[in-house]
Amino acid sequence: MATFKPRPKQAEVLAYTRGKMGVSAVPGSGKTKTLSALAAKLIAEELEDDEEVLIVTLVNSAVDNFARQIGAFVRERGLLPNVGYRVRTLHGLCNDIVRERPGLVGLADDFQIIDEREADTVLQDAALTWVKLHPEAASQFLAGDLEDNRRDWVTRERWTPLVTDIARAFVRQAKDERLTPDAIRHRLDAYRQPLPLAEMGYSIYVSYQRGLNMRGAVDFQDLIRLALLALELDDTYLARLRRRWRYVLEDEAQDSSRLQELIIRQLVGRDGNWVRVGDPNQSIYETFTTAKPEHLRDFLREPGVTPRELPNSGRSAVPIINLANHLIAWTMDKHPNADVRDRDPLQPPLIQPAPPGDPQPNPPAEHSKVVLYPAALPPVEEIRAVVDSVRQWLPAHPDQTAAILVPRNKRGFDIVDALKQAREPQIEYVELLRSTTSTREAAGAVGNILQYLSNPGDVRLLARVYQVWRRDDRDDDTLAARLENTVKALRKCPRVEDFVTPQLGRDWLADDEAIAKLIEADPDIGALLAEFREIVRRWQEAVILPIDQLILILAQDLFKSAADLAIAHSMAVLLAGYAESHPAARLPEYTEELAVIARNERRFLGVDDADRGFDPEAHKGKVTVATMHAAKGLEWDRVYLLSVNSYDFPSALPGDQFMSEKRFIREGLNLEAEALAQLIAVANDVPYSEGVATAAARVDYAAERLRLLYVGITRARRELVMTWNTGQQGDQQMAIPFAALQAYLEEKTP
Repeated sequence: MATFKPRPKQAEVLAYTRGKMGVSAVPGSGKTKTLSALAAKLIAEELEDDEEVLIVTLVNSAVDNFARQIGAFVRERGLLPNVGYRVRTLHGLCNDIVRERPGLVGLADDFQIIDEREADTVLQDAALTWVKLHPEAASQFLAGDLEDNRRDWVTRERWTPLVTDIARAFVRQAKDERLTPDAIRHRLDAYRQPLPLAEMGYSIYVSYQRGLNMRGAVDFQDLIRLALLALELDDTYLARLRRRWRYVLEDEAQDSSRLQELIIRQLVGRDGNWVRVGDPNQSIYETFTTAKPEHLRDFLREPGVTPRELPNSGRSAVPIINLANHLIAWTMDKHPNADVRDRDPLQPPLIQPAPPGDPQPNPPAEHSKVVLYPAALPPVEEIRAVVDSVRQWLPAHPDQTAAILVPRNKRGFDIVDALKQAREPQIEYVELLRSTTSTREAAGAVGNILQYLSNPGDVRLLARVYQVWRRDDRDDDTLAARLENTVKALRKCPRVEDFVTPQLGRDWLADDEAIAKLIEADPDIGALLAEFREIVRRWQEAVILPIDQLILILAQDLFKSAADLAIAHSMAVLLAGYAESHPAARLPEYTEELAVIARNERRFLGVDDADRGFDPEAHKGKVTVATMHAAKGLEWDRVYLLSVNSYDFPSALPGDQFMSEKRFIREGLNLEAEALAQLIAVANDVPYSEGVATAAARVDYAAERLRLLYVGITRARRELVMTWNTGQQGDQQMAIPFAALQAYLEEKTP
C-alpha cells in the first residue's frame, strides 16, 4: 500500500490524540482509509504494552477490510502486523464479552447463538400458536367493508404473516428497550386502558423466549442486551476491558442502535477515548432495525465531543455530486411535506469534489452523464428498457463496471429473469440480492432430491428428480424436447421399484413397450435412464448417512461448477448445524429448511458475495443486480436506479400507499407501528392514541426512502440513469423527489 496522503479534512481527523470525536463522512470520502490510518497512528504513538485499539464495524466483510488496511499502515511504520488492535463487528464484540462471563448473565458455558433464520423459525412458530389460540383476534382489526369470503381469505392467508411481522418488530423493540416479558406484563397489568396489540406482542414474546431457552440459545438482540448487562454487573471485568481497549474507533456509527451505543459508552467510560465515524444521510436500516440517524447526530452535538467532517469525495463526477447535493437542499427547503422536512432526513455536509492535486480525482465531468427517464412505464416495460440499455452499453465499455439497483429484492429477481432470457448479446451478471439465483436454484435442486428420498415410492417425484438432474437440457431446444418426452414416460411407470430396483420380469426400462419405442427413436434416452437409475440407487443407499454427508454426495451428481459445489458445501454445513439443534429432524424437515433458502425468506449467510465482501472492480464488463441497501459502500461506473415511484419512494402525502399498511386492516392502520406505540406507552406510562403512530410511521418511512435514494445516487461514478414505473395496478406516479431532480436538470441544461 502506498503511503497515505491525507486531504486537509482527513488530516484534521488524523490529528486526534484523545477524548471523544464525531466525524460526519460523505459517500466516497475515504473514511475507512482515514480510520485505518488513525488506528495505525494510535498504535504506534499512544499505546503501551497490552493495550489495544478496538475498531467496531457493521459487517464481517468490513472487519477483513479494516484488518487488511490497518496491517498495511502498521507495517509502513515498521511495526508487527496484528499487534495492538482488534477489529470486531458489534455482535462479535458482544459475543466476546458474554463468552468470558456467561454465568454472570445467567447463561450456561456452552450456550449457543441462534442465527436470524433459526430465530425467525422460532418466532413464526410462536406467532402461529398464538393465532390458533385466538381465532377471533383478527376481527377487531379488519376493515368493516370486507365481504365475507374476502374476510375469511384474509383471516386464513394473510393474518398469520401479519401477526408474525408485528411480533418481530415488537420483540426487537422490547429487547432494545431492555424490557423482559415479565417487565412488560407488570406494566400491562398496571396500565389504565386496553392495549390488544401489546398484549399480543407480549404473549408471542413469552413463547419466543421459551423457544430460545429450550434450545439453550440466545438471539443477536439478546447477545447485545446481555453484553451490556455483563459490563454493568462486574466493575472489575469492565475496568480490565477499559485498560485493554484504550481507544475505541466506531465505523458506520449511523447504523448503531441506542443499546449498541450504550455498550461502547460503557467500554469507553466518561473520560475515555472514542471516535465515531458515519454519515446520518446514509442511515437506511430504520425499517429493519432500531438504528436511527438521530443517534449519531445527537452524539455530534454532545458537550465534550469534537465534531469533524470529511466532505471531500473523489468517487463521483461533479454532475452526480451536484445532483446528490441538490437532493439534500431540496429536501431541507422544498419538500412538500412539512412533517418530513421537520424530520431532517438529509442534512449537510454537502459533498465537495476532491481538491486539486488529490491522488483520487473525480472522474471528468465531460465524460459524465445523468439521465432521468421521465416516461411512465409499466413495470415490465421499465425492466425491458433497462436491460436493453445495459446490453447496448456494456459491450462498448468492457473495462467498466455497471449496476442495476432496485428498492426491493423482488424487483431484483425480475431483473435477473429478464437478463437470463435476453438474446444476443447475452450479458453476464452477478447478484447482491437476498440470495443469488444460483443459491436459490441449488437449494431447490437438492430440496427436490430430499423430497423424493423422503417418499421414494412416488413416481411423480422421481420424474421431477430426473428433471432436476438434467436441468441444463432446458437451454437446448433439441435436448429440451428429449427431456420432456423422458419425463412424461417416467410419470407413466407403474411402480418406482420397477425402474429403480427391477426384478426378473418386472423391469420397466427393459420390458415396457412405450419406453422401448421412445428409446428406439432416440437411443440416448435409454443410456440416460440407465445412468439415472444407478444414481438414484446410490442416493437411496446414502440416506443412512449424516445429512451433511448426504448433501455432498448429491452435489457430486448434481453440480459441475465450483460455485455450485461451494454452495452445496455451505448447505451441508447449515443442515449439519440444524441437525445438531434438532436431533429428531428427518428428511422432510431438512427439505423444508432448504425450501426456506430457495424461497429467499432469509439470506443464505456465507455464500453471497455481499457477505464475503463484494468488489465491483472484479466484475468489469458485467452488470451487478442489487438492492440499494446492499449497494451501500460500493460504487460502479454506470448505475441504473429503478422503481423511483410514489410507492417505493413515497412522500407521506395524501394518496400515497405504504407496504406496511394492509388494505384489509381498518382505517389504514399500520399495525406494526401501533404495536410499537403501545409498547412505548406501557413502558413509559404515557397515554396511547390510535392512529398517531401510523401517521408518524409514514413520515419516518418517507424520510428513510429519501436517504435510500441519496445512497443510490452516490453509488455512481460516471453515469447515472433513473427510471420509474406505474406499479402493478398502473396507478403509481413519479416519485416527487424524482420530479424535483428532473426539474433541476432541466434548469441546468441550456
